[in-house]
Amino acid sequence: MFSLFQSGGSFMYVILCVSIIALALFAERATFLYFKMKMNIEGPFQKIVNALEKMNYRGAIEECTRIESHPMGRILKAGLLKADKRDKDIERVLEEKILQEIPLVKARINLLTMFANISTLLGLLGTIIGLISAFQGVSSANAAMKQEILANGISVAMLTTAFGLIVAIPCLAGYYILNNRGEYLIDQFEEKALSLFNTLSSIKRDKEASC
Repeated sequence: MFSLFQSGGSFMYVILCVSIIALALFAERATFLYFKMKMNIEGPFQKIVNALEKMNYRGAIEECTRIESHPMGRILKAGLLKADKRDKDIERVLEEKILQEIPLVKARINLLTMFANISTLLGLLGTIIGLISAFQGVSSANAAMKQEILANGISVAMLTTAFGLIVAIPCLAGYYILNNRGEYLIDQFEEKALSLFNTLSSIKRDKEASC
């Protein structure tokens, strides 16, 4: 396997560097999105709703503060701090806070598609360079050596293309895995923000009806 890698020429090492960077990026983003962002929000959210139903706004805000290290806590807290404002103001601040948190979730994921394209193009460039070298070697070689030189050149060309694709395909797969996870988290933010908005709006209507 290592001999095949060496046979591919210098472009193989460049593609290898791209693959190591892409793997490190995937590992960092996967750890963040699947472990650091993992949270059972139903329990804390129900405590927030229960506190609001008892008109305990301070308790609801304190519950948000306890989970403030997670974007969900920051989003819900932003909405609760505007609980005494108009519905439109609450809705606006929740939307703004979600938009502020989205870049945190989506950060650097798109780089995986860039690395996929770079590795593919490097493989293609290695193929072209290999073929050029092969045909140049053939043109200046004697008849007995032409076949061997051409075969070696084509071998180098095919190896760089193959290695470029071997790196590119997992990069694209990693992008879709992380992107889908990010979209799921953003959907959760929007769902809970809407639930909080509906709860606050309902409490406000009940209060107005009782007056």
